[in-house]
Amino acid sequence: MRSPNDLELVHLTKRYGTTTAVKDINHIFPPASYVCLLGPSGCGKSTTLRMIAGHESVSSGSILLEGQDISSLAPARRGTAMMFQSYALFPHLSVRDNVSFSLKMKGVDKATRHAKAMSLLELVAMAHLADRLPAQLSGGQQQRVALARALITEPRVLLLDEPLSALDPFLRIRMRAELKRLQRELAITFIHVTHGQDEALALADEVVVMNNAVIEQAGPPRQVWGAPRTEFVARFMGGHNVLTVGDGRYAIRSDEVRIGATDGLSATATGVEYQGDRVAVTARTVRDEEVVALVPEADFFAHPITPGETLGLSWNPASQHRLES
Repeated sequence: MRSPNDLELVHLTKRYGTTTAVKDINHIFPPASYVCLLGPSGCGKSTTLRMIAGHESVSSGSILLEGQDISSLAPARRGTAMMFQSYALFPHLSVRDNVSFSLKMKGVDKATRHAKAMSLLELVAMAHLADRLPAQLSGGQQQRVALARALITEPRVLLLDEPLSALDPFLRIRMRAELKRLQRELAITFIHVTHGQDEALALADEVVVMNNAVIEQAGPPRQVWGAPRTEFVARFMGGHNVLTVGDGRYAIRSDEVRIGATDGLSATATGVEYQGDRVAVTARTVRDEEVVALVPEADFFAHPITPGETLGLSWNPASQHRLES
């Protein structure tokens, strides 16, 4: 149900000459939700984020926040704040002064802006490093400072452009939990652009999958992953095989595929990849379609499979999910 506090995109379009980067998209972001815009490079997700922020002009359509069209407003007047992928901290300013910089530009007195900056640095566990310069911080610490700086203007919507991409895998997982905690504590909308499916599934209340300048599917993570609407979404989200069954195209989860049925679909093993608790067996069917089966580690090593073997593949027909043509 629509709320007056929603952020809404209405027929939003962005063109660069003859190229359409975002094509007539409509979407409502409920208040206080964590939304991930997900898709491959060039799909339009970052352009959409930058239009919401005011860093890209709108070719046509509108952006509504709390019922007001903010499409033509300057970034600072929109009620949004953006955290950039590069963090873009001022190298000559301390952590405290980086965070309080936007308040200084608004004429807020030093004591007030520093007090506000310190309260936000406490929130992101960085108050003890308030006097350091950005070069004296790790990547994860710089990210926390950039977050505090984005939040000091008390935005109604925080926009994050691939904020975890510069971090190592271990720190990326830790920071995912921090972002989710912050969003819940602040109770504001986070819109997070990523091309990482795992990141989107872990963080989002809603996943919005974009492809070729449009939204292909949007919904709760479990729904988008478990019931993909199109072949693109099934393949991009991962964990599914796309196969022809009878007269239609179906998505079949890789963990639902069983190996060993004598009356199953005939296929030839083409690859084996050890993944710790499971082994991914890739095979090619007589229809030249690729199938991946995820086999529990103990089961695989009890009956190992080598490339070139002929396999019988089966699955419960109830697990087939028909795709839109």
